[in-house]
Amino acid sequence: MSKQQEDNIQSITSCSNDDNNNNVDETLKTGFWFREDVTASLRTEAALTKMTFDCQSEFQHVKIIETVPFGKTLVLDGKSQSALSDEYVYHETLVHPALLAHPNPKIVYIGGGGEFATAREVLKHPSVEQVIMVDIDQVVCDICRQEMPEWNKGVFEDPRLTVYYEDAHAFLKSYEGPAFDVIIMDIADPIEAGPGYVLYTEEFYKFAVTKMTTDGVMVTQSGSGSIFNWLECFSAIHQTLRTAFDTVIPFTADIPSFGCNWGFNLAFNNNSNSNSTTTDGDVEVDNNNNRSLMGIVEQSSAVIDANITRRIPGTTLKFYDGITHRGIFGVPKPIREGLAAETRIITVDNPVFMY
Repeated sequence: MSKQQEDNIQSITSCSNDDNNNNVDETLKTGFWFREDVTASLRTEAALTKMTFDCQSEFQHVKIIETVPFGKTLVLDGKSQSALSDEYVYHETLVHPALLAHPNPKIVYIGGGGEFATAREVLKHPSVEQVIMVDIDQVVCDICRQEMPEWNKGVFEDPRLTVYYEDAHAFLKSYEGPAFDVIIMDIADPIEAGPGYVLYTEEFYKFAVTKMTTDGVMVTQSGSGSIFNWLECFSAIHQTLRTAFDTVIPFTADIPSFGCNWGFNLAFNNNSNSNSTTTDGDVEVDNNNNRSLMGIVEQSSAVIDANITRRIPGTTLKFYDGITHRGIFGVPKPIREGLAAETRIITVDNPVFMY
C-alpha cells in the first residue's frame, strides 16, 4: 500500500451526526469497511481502521488490517485467517485436544501455521522435543513475524522449532526423519485459486499416515462448522479422513472473526499399545486418554483439567479447559447427521472447494 493510500485511510473521520444532515450516506459516517464474503449470499462487514500491509506474494494476496471489533487481522485472498481478538480460541482448539490425545507427543509436524501461534501452543508442552513447521509462503511468515509479534510470543528463540519455507506435501514426501507423533494441518481453506487444496485430499491423508507413529494423531482445520454452512467442506473433509484413519472426531468452536463456528477434525488409528493410568489427586487420568470416539468426546471435565495440569504444568490457557472440551466436541445434531450421511471423498482429481 502506498504512503498516500495509508494517509487516506488514516485521515478518514466520522461524519457529524447532525440532525440537519439526514441525507448523508450512512456508510460515510464510519469511514472504510472490510467486507468478507462468507458464502455467495452472505457477507460480514467490520469497520476498518488501518491497513499495514498489502502485497501479492507468489502464492496469494496477503493483507494485514485492523478493524474495530477484531483488531489486527491477517487476511489471505480476501479471507480472515487470524484476528487478535480471538486467535487464541482457534489455536488452542486446534492444538491441545490433539496433543492431549497422544500419550507422549515428542515430535510434531505443523503444515502451514504462518502466524507461528500454532507453534506457540505446541511448544507449551514440555514433552515436545522437536517441532517442524512447513509453510509454503515465506512472505506470510516474515510479515507475521514483523507485524504480529503478539501471535508468536518468542517461539523463534525456542531451539525445538525448525521452520521450512516449502510445500507441506512435498516436504513430507522427501522427509526421512523420525515419525511424527502429531501432525497439525493449519493451512488455508481449500479454495480453487489457493495453493493448499491438495492437503485436504485422500491421497495426502493416506500418505501422511506413513509418516506417523503408531500412536500418531492428526488434526486439521476443516472450514465452516456452522449449522448453515457445514456442507461446504467440513463434512467432506471428515469423510475423506475416514479413508485413512479408523477414528475421526469432528469438533467446532465459535470464531467470531471468521463469521461463524469453525470446524476441526481429529483423527487417529486404533492400534495403540498404551493403556496405562495414573492418579492426579482424586482423579484417575487415562494416559492414553481413552483413544476412542466416545472416550474423547465423553471425558469428564475433571479428567481434561487434570490432564492439562499434568501435561502443561504452569500454563494457564485462555480458552481450552475441561468444560470447553465438552462444549467443542458437542457437535449439534444436524451436523452430526450430515457428517454421517456424507459420501463425498476429496481427491486430487475431484477436489471440494470453499467459496
